[in-house]
Amino acid sequence: MRAKFDRARLSPEAQVNYDIWAMEADRAALANADRKYRPPLYSRLYSVHSQLPDFLINTHTVADVTDLQNYIARVRGIPAVLDIAIARTKQSEALGIRAPKFQVETVMSTSQKLIGGAPFGEGPDAALWADVKAKTAALVKDGKLPQQEADGLLDEARAAILALQPAYQRVIAWGAESLPLAPSGKVGAGSLPGGAAFYANALKLNTTTDLTADEIHQIGRAEVARIEAEQDALARQAGLKDRKAFYAERARLYPSRPWDDGARAEYLATANAFVAHTRTLLPRYFGQLPQYRIEVVREPAFSEVPGGAAHASQPSPDGARPARTYVHLAGNTKDPAALYTLMCHEAVPGHNTQGDIQVRQKGGPKFRAATGYVAFGEGWGLYAEAVCKEMGAFPDIAADFMRLDAELFSAARLVVDTGIHAKGWSEDEAVAYLSQTGRQPLESARSEVRRYITLPGQATGYKIGMLKIMELRRKAEAKLGARFDLRGFHNLLIASGSQPLSILERRVNDWIVSRT
Repeated sequence: MRAKFDRARLSPEAQVNYDIWAMEADRAALANADRKYRPPLYSRLYSVHSQLPDFLINTHTVADVTDLQNYIARVRGIPAVLDIAIARTKQSEALGIRAPKFQVETVMSTSQKLIGGAPFGEGPDAALWADVKAKTAALVKDGKLPQQEADGLLDEARAAILALQPAYQRVIAWGAESLPLAPSGKVGAGSLPGGAAFYANALKLNTTTDLTADEIHQIGRAEVARIEAEQDALARQAGLKDRKAFYAERARLYPSRPWDDGARAEYLATANAFVAHTRTLLPRYFGQLPQYRIEVVREPAFSEVPGGAAHASQPSPDGARPARTYVHLAGNTKDPAALYTLMCHEAVPGHNTQGDIQVRQKGGPKFRAATGYVAFGEGWGLYAEAVCKEMGAFPDIAADFMRLDAELFSAARLVVDTGIHAKGWSEDEAVAYLSQTGRQPLESARSEVRRYITLPGQATGYKIGMLKIMELRRKAEAKLGARFDLRGFHNLLIASGSQPLSILERRVNDWIVSRT
């Protein structure tokens, strides 16, 4: 690129593409140097043993016979990938980098679920078998596949799925071998050989800044104090003494209870209705609008865990697969007022909106439609929560209070992630802080902390990204005064895809100058 292009002669947008691609080369080198710290079976969110079936079930569209043949081909490829994952994980173990005990146990139990039931044995259909049958039946129903040909392809799919059993049994055998040596307690990056340098790199990759662990830790503590003061003020507005009284009153009105089918159906109906309503509010605040369907669905059974974090997926570029927000509805219920902020973050105007706009980009290099930065994407998700308040989307004070509750949680994440990986906190210490200060139920706090342990630095990108976006908006408002255009500012942020914070800041500065 540097040999073939004169950056000075490129358009402003092309210069952004140039700079991001150059930065991606540096980031790739940094990530590759630390590859040993990210073995394929280590991450709570991105372990390959569950990501492969998750991709097939939730992302792989089957719109015609070729898609179905490709689906089956990918199933056939899973055993080889799992064997590579085992080998690479063992290479990391030989260097003293071992997955925590809880993660090894999770990999083993999830693997067992994936090869339980039909066609492996008695019981309900296994997740992949149920999925391929449903997608094949849809082709037959739509007249795209004769039944006889469908039966033959299902036989192929069944054979490919049955071949997964020995592969996942090898994953389980790896787990049984690793479990006696798997660490627990203090299992942050600092406990690994060379872990301090790895964590510094992880913070750089996830925040796209040069902030140190100590700086991020202190930002987190300062934000916790600010948000708690705002909650106290909102509680008094509601006629209560302080935030603690507000939480107590909500707990009395909506005690936590186990999820049941009725509660799940009500949650999904409320969530989808709120997303649809919020979508109608966007035109006053956004020039670029989402065009594809957005839906809120339950996390697949094989990956659902009590207290698990919701997450979003982009639509397919043609819109055939809608944007989706996945929610875990296992364990115990939470305050229903928390639903609204979650939907603002994950769906509208958060990740699903951002993803819809990103995949529909035209004319730019393809990597811009796929490249993602935690600090930008998750910073936007948190910023979107504040925009929901600005749009008047929240139905009452309780929903706004729970917006602050969610922001408090993100601030606490800064403290906890750096506490685990740079200050020697144990898992239990981190869970206690996230539960008491971050206001998370114990099962959610435990699930979150385990995610941070196996994905160092990722949780810091959220609040750091939001703070930068808010800072840049305040700067633009102050500099431009009456010339400030909120719809134009939002277009600048999300109409060009994900970007590092340093480049975002430069683009906002250029935008301010262009409007002065």
